[in-house]
Amino acid sequence: MIRTYDCKIVLADGSEYPGYRFGAKVDRVCEIVFNTSMVGYQEIVSDPSYTAQMAVMTYPIIGNYGITDEDFETKIPTIGALAVREYNDIPSNFRYTKTLSEILEDYGIPAIEGIDTRRLTRSIRDFGSRPALLTDISVSRETALERLAAAQLPHDQVSQVSCKKRWYSRTSNHRYNVVAVDCGIKLNIVRSLNGRGCNVTVVPYDTPASAILGMEPDGVFLSNGPGNPEDVTPVIELVRALRGKLPIFGICLGHQMIALAYGGKTFKLKFGHRGGNHPVKSLANGKLEITSQNHSYAVDAASLEGTGLEVTHVNILDGTVEGLRSKTEPVFSVQYHPESAPGPQDSGYLFDQFIAMMEEGKQNA
Repeated sequence: MIRTYDCKIVLADGSEYPGYRFGAKVDRVCEIVFNTSMVGYQEIVSDPSYTAQMAVMTYPIIGNYGITDEDFETKIPTIGALAVREYNDIPSNFRYTKTLSEILEDYGIPAIEGIDTRRLTRSIRDFGSRPALLTDISVSRETALERLAAAQLPHDQVSQVSCKKRWYSRTSNHRYNVVAVDCGIKLNIVRSLNGRGCNVTVVPYDTPASAILGMEPDGVFLSNGPGNPEDVTPVIELVRALRGKLPIFGICLGHQMIALAYGGKTFKLKFGHRGGNHPVKSLANGKLEITSQNHSYAVDAASLEGTGLEVTHVNILDGTVEGLRSKTEPVFSVQYHPESAPGPQDSGYLFDQFIAMMEEGKQNA
């Protein structure tokens, strides 16, 4: 059967990538990025950090094991769009409940297959992440470029994906109570804390410090999330109010906001880090960790002078800051995602480190 292209991606330089629609049949302007993971497309699609972004998958076959109810990272996916080389709509997996296309259609997320993802990824690497339009093949290049020029990418996405009221995830025989500040939290982070004996109270990103202290937690967790960390001023102020009072652990966006709260700076990477195969070096012992990452911004190492923070981990590929800790307070963070288990257990010790901080705090109380 001969298929006819019915949609395309258009970039601001006029380049076009024709393909075939799946998922929701809608047009969308998004920031285009790429992900180098070989597996985990369900976790990527349901990761709130991809809000308003079009993810280009470099692994060529996507959809072959379907979608499983237990593996979502959020209840309502907010990814902007998905682009793949080959989409498989006949999954082979005894656990699957729906196809990827069905889930995308359920949540109004458009997708395209059949494009040259290698060429598109190289374009993103060469010229950076930038706006892209997914539209019908019949739309002229001139019209597409006009729509791109008129579109504005969203800001302050954390306010869109954070929970609106607190919710709880309890475990039996718990030893610690953790407040998790939701900037777009992945559910496996909550599961990772539950598995280490923590009852977790997830709160909106703009919850004041007084309310969190009133819950009398043993520690505070700052989650991942989408967008520019400088937009998330409530959490930056929260860290300033809580530092020194409680153990604090931040991941991804949480890591960046800790740096900002202590007086450091962040900057936007050319095309970001996204995928489950990024090597990171621990400066404490020289060991390398294979990490999973998803972020557009990074901490400026030069800006940390005089902040009281020290670098604990660095990215082997580009030397960017991958971990921080306070020299005097029980506060630390990493840019990557230990809960994603890319190693698969390389980074699990970070949660144990948080537990040790909370245990020490309880003993000294």
